[in-house]
Amino acid sequence: MGRFKELLSTQEYIILHGALGTELEFRGHDVSGKLWSAKYLLENPRLIRDIHKDYIRAGADLITTSTYQATFPGLAEVGLSEKEAEDLICLTVDLAKEAREEVWAELSDQEKASRTYPLISGDVGPYAAYLADGSEYTGDYGDISLIDLKEFHRRRIELLLEQGSELLALETIPNFLEAQALVELLAEEFPNVEAYMSFTSQDGQSISDGTSVEKIAELINGSHQLLAVGLNCTAPAFYQNFLSKLRKLTNKPFVTYPNSGEVYDGASQTWTSNADHSHSLLENTINWHQLGAKVVGGCCRTRPSDIENLSQQLK
Repeated sequence: MGRFKELLSTQEYIILHGALGTELEFRGHDVSGKLWSAKYLLENPRLIRDIHKDYIRAGADLITTSTYQATFPGLAEVGLSEKEAEDLICLTVDLAKEAREEVWAELSDQEKASRTYPLISGDVGPYAAYLADGSEYTGDYGDISLIDLKEFHRRRIELLLEQGSELLALETIPNFLEAQALVELLAEEFPNVEAYMSFTSQDGQSISDGTSVEKIAELINGSHQLLAVGLNCTAPAFYQNFLSKLRKLTNKPFVTYPNSGEVYDGASQTWTSNADHSHSLLENTINWHQLGAKVVGGCCRTRPSDIENLSQQLK
């Protein structure tokens, strides 16, 4: 049994690392362009490590690598060789490890005993992150095959695991064919790896490409490696209905880390509309916990203070 499976069976909540790209923005750094936050792996990786540290200090149990936008084709387009891209992806795991060790060294023995030694999850962002056109919220991938999607994800997954990721975060998945490709790839080539998968939804009825909750449940129930399932980077208003439908179809724990409720415009790479303040992240998480949410946190436009509030109030 891996540590992720063990924590799911023994803890009421697993607190997630929060937003990275929008946190860089809040701190005054430009994340425009196709690489988004990943460009700081090239320009100033210390910024990434420092954000990891802040989330660990805030109480995160699970630290996610900064590979959401770090893809081989994306890095090749900015001039990196294959070896340089491999080194950069490995660096993301090292930065998470360094952050974990530095913060853990700051804690007293009593503080260490009162919390979980953080896990490191390899972030496997969607093909949409490479497209950088907002298709995380449409699932419109054009003409791409199952084989192509497996090839897109394969090498990055290998490196994340070789470098020491303890599980995989298959996150912000908007497209059913991609979800199928990832499930099959894990089963065929990484059969001992633990993972969770989280989708995006624009209506609370289906994932972003229109695939029904029923079809999603059938896919995830067929995988013993997907230990939890849910939504991320989706407006809070859509969670209750989506999770309620899914709860009738699977017994797996849920993953919930919503964005602020603002809407992302892929063309301008800006967040529009207003944040949803009808309920706090804590209030929403407690409500979703009643449906089975166990791996919880916040996504875009949420901050370390939000994760700290979750950790303090839930634990």
